Amino acid sequence: MTKLGFQLYSARSYPPFSEVFAKVAKAGYKEVEGYGAMYAELDDAGLSAMRADLDRHGLTMPTGHFSIDMLEGDPERALKIAKALGVESIYAPHLMPDQRPKDAKGWHDFGVRLEKISKPFKDAGLDFGWHNHDFEFVTLSDGSVPIDQIFAGGPGLSWEADIAWVVRGGGDPYKYIEKYGPRITSVHVKDIAPAGQNEDEGGWADVGHGTLNWGKLIEVLKKTGARHYVVEHDNPNDLDRVVTRSIASFKTY
Repeated sequence: MTKLGFQLYSARSYPPFSEVFAKVAKAGYKEVEGYGAMYAELDDAGLSAMRADLDRHGLTMPTGHFSIDMLEGDPERALKIAKALGVESIYAPHLMPDQRPKDAKGWHDFGVRLEKISKPFKDAGLDFGWHNHDFEFVTLSDGSVPIDQIFAGGPGLSWEADIAWVVRGGGDPYKYIEKYGPRITSVHVKDIAPAGQNEDEGGWADVGHGTLNWGKLIEVLKKTGARHYVVEHDNPNDLDRVVTRSIASFKTY
């Protein structure tokens, strides 16, 4: 079975992370994915302690999210964090609404910007890419979509494909997996609840308990460059449930 990771953003409301590491390791996960806020303020001792905690639970952190601000403004710091925690693939994860371009040229230019940002990380031997949400799949005035413009402007960018967000943005996941399969180095595995359900959890569901056909998706994704599969639930009200039910479902694919 493909190793399964767990995006620690899903557990941000359930500190401390030392207990989260124990929980996900016990459930059978081998990898975790970090996110900016959890390590951005850690000093050298804090990073060493987190790495030791990961090692103690038999976990690795091969992928990590880092804010655009850090990646662009302080790449040395991002590289230091990545080295300390063993991160091999770095993904820029998001753009706030007030920072998002309004037209195709703006999104193309953003791809150019990401390509430039990627240089010190690629020079260090790391994978560098973009993690999508829904807004990259909303049609622009010229008929194109932001994700295409981003990848046209950044031809060397990898993609951490968040399939559920593709669907929420109105995109056909199979179309984009086929189109950008060689770019896909990581996949977010999460599910969408049926309409009107789990509204207190943002409409998300545990993997295998929603509307996405993950069995079929995994078969298609096996033909891509994906090296990591990472469970995520953006707003769970029961962390134990998400952790255990999602990996149980994944094992059947």
